Amino acid sequence: MTARIDVEPEVDWDKVHNSAEFQQLRSRLRRFVFPMTVAFLAWYLLYVLVADYAHEFMATKLVGNITVGLVFGLLQFVTTFGITALYVRYANRKLDPIAEKIRTDIEGEAK
Repeated sequence: MTARIDVEPEVDWDKVHNSAEFQQLRSRLRRFVFPMTVAFLAWYLLYVLVADYAHEFMATKLVGNITVGLVFGLLQFVTTFGITALYVRYANRKLDPIAEKIRTDIEGEAK
């Protein structure tokens, strides 16, 4: 019994990597990812620093046993979900069309 192996045509990945579309895709991705990462890390660092150095402020009760620190901690999760939603929206509008064109071009060359 002989196994059948389908060989896919070779793709010139250097050509793809150096294409204007790929460079534009990388640039647009970086334009979103780097600033958003810096903003989130700064927000998280602020949370950590305030929690470490402003104990009384973070222990301030807002409603019942809900403190400022708890609210800030929960806002970290809200921020994460918000960034995810922004990225999905950004990717759908700015990244996916370029990625689809690159994929189509690669598949067209491979045939």
